[in-house]
Amino acid sequence: MAEIGKDIFKAKAILEQGDLVGIPTETVYGLAGNALNPDAVAKIFEVKNRPNFDPLIIHTSSMERVLEFTVQIPDILVPLGEKFWPGPLTMLLPKKSIVPDLVTSGLDTVAVRVPSHPLTRELLSILDFPLAAPSANPFGYISPTQASHVNDQLGEKIPYILDGGLCEVGLESTIVGLENGEVFIYRLGGLDVKDIEGIVGKVKIMTHSSSNPKSPGMLKSHYSPKKTFVLGDLELLVEEYLSKGIPFGVLSFSDEFKNVPQSLQIQLSQNRDVKEAAKKLFASMRALDTMDVSVILSELLPELGLGRAINDRLRRAAVMND
Repeated sequence: MAEIGKDIFKAKAILEQGDLVGIPTETVYGLAGNALNPDAVAKIFEVKNRPNFDPLIIHTSSMERVLEFTVQIPDILVPLGEKFWPGPLTMLLPKKSIVPDLVTSGLDTVAVRVPSHPLTRELLSILDFPLAAPSANPFGYISPTQASHVNDQLGEKIPYILDGGLCEVGLESTIVGLENGEVFIYRLGGLDVKDIEGIVGKVKIMTHSSSNPKSPGMLKSHYSPKKTFVLGDLELLVEEYLSKGIPFGVLSFSDEFKNVPQSLQIQLSQNRDVKEAAKKLFASMRALDTMDVSVILSELLPELGLGRAINDRLRRAAVMND
């Protein structure tokens, strides 16, 4: 298994050698490699078993350094960077030729962001290159929100994981871009759409693609547990699966079901706080996925604030079982 620690200089040395490191961000843990080294980028796809038509996000330490590998930040998007970087915002920008085509899946745009986790920001500040860093999990599975999640899944394939504790946000970054002068959201994430619209005005949301996505995180089926994942009215679903005698676990927003063992159910937020629910979502899905059940039953949250991004993840986790 991988070594877990907080030594950014050890991580730096490994990355400079062209190998990969697990890194913490405020959103989820990333599987990081030198974004300007095609061999390191290829290794990311290999370790994750990720299709090479699904582009990667590259991470750097400041808004100014973003311009080292992008042609420009359009004027309308600059205020977003000033407001939300460092933070859970990714921009889709025209790339410079220094960025390998493998990173962008051959597209002329590259997804970039400035993460806010202090350990990874410190690491990025001492590197001479940006980091390509998709979520540090096998492709299509639940994203990791603590170092042990990374080690459980990829520890045999990478040498080192920077341990930054639990992820503060718990959902991937929101991805924005510009098409014909209009701001688009390509992936709902850790920023409330209303906060973005408060700066740039009305945006269009285009979040799913069955193949050849324009940005990371657009594939329709994603974030899936290994167990069958069913969305719906939990009261009805619980009754149905009890009558069928099929062992199941429950992932609810806040409700507790008296006829289900407490050990087989998780509430994302007893206070119905969507930020708390976002932070707990992936870890809760993982916990249920390890239980002795055949099915995980869940429900959608109110479509308010981060509830929209949480529901996006829940719907995509359930896609394969539709």
